[in-house]
Amino acid sequence: MVKLRLKRCGNKQRAVYRIVAIDVRSRREGRDLRKVGFYDPIKNQTYLNIPVILYFLEKGAQPTGTVQDISKRAGVSMELCLNQQTKFN
Repeated sequence: MVKLRLKRCGNKQRAVYRIVAIDVRSRREGRDLRKVGFYDPIKNQTYLNIPVILYFLEKGAQPTGTVQDISKRAGVSMELCLNQQTKFN
């Protein structure tokens, strides 16, 4: 199973996170399948590669709670709903 979760990077006391698609059995800093975004909690900056995130969500990847909150703020859930509606019509 694939999850979308945070991978810690950066220095001590200055954490920066990458949002990655990773196998559930891997460690937090383990080998990821693909980098799909970036999150800096101190500056409150995010960058998301939305088409890749939608691809993984359509294939059944499960986002963690934090990644789900970040993607909701960016409007990824709305785009996922729109993509699913256009496929059925």
